[in-house]
Amino acid sequence: MSKLMLALLVSTGLGLVGPAMAQMYAPKTTTTPMSKDVYNAAKASADAQYKVDKDACSSMGGNANDVCVADAKGKESIAKAEAEAAYERTPKAREAARVAHAQANYDVAIEKCDDRAGNVKDVCVKEAKAQLVKGKSDAKVDRVTTDARQDAGARQADARKEADEASRNAEYQVAIERCDAQAGTAKEACVSGAKLRFGKS
Repeated sequence: MSKLMLALLVSTGLGLVGPAMAQMYAPKTTTTPMSKDVYNAAKASADAQYKVDKDACSSMGGNANDVCVADAKGKESIAKAEAEAAYERTPKAREAARVAHAQANYDVAIEKCDDRAGNVKDVCVKEAKAQLVKGKSDAKVDRVTTDARQDAGARQADARKEADEASRNAEYQVAIERCDAQAGTAKEACVSGAKLRFGKS
């Protein structure tokens, strides 16, 4: 795959975004299914981009380097989690992608907290942890809600199927009862027609 193709994959919704404050890694909503080939290319692209980003960090020193590396790792993990979510298309995979976003935010925030001292640093760390807990909790709630909707939908479909079957059986009994008013070959033809219409053997 060409470098241009890989660059296009990276720039079209695989979660690779530049650093910003607080929610720098906003979760993506993926609705289009991803093929196996595109999925594998997305993972390879994430690995390649991580190496580029990490190499760019080497010119930095001290905590700036730590922040830069955490940012690069965050982008990689998000890209892979987004690709997994697009490929798997399951509530669990989408939850994992949202957790990857929360974890990436946390890892970068914690590194930035190292530039502070005393109570200011302590507050910074607590805020970062609170955002991580919130991000993970929200992801879980969304996954559980989606699971519940799917379960409810499946139960509703089963109930509809049972209701339809019960209705058809009742209609069949009515048709057979009507046949009882006839006799001989007319009755036999009526019963055969009812069986054929309602799929009874």
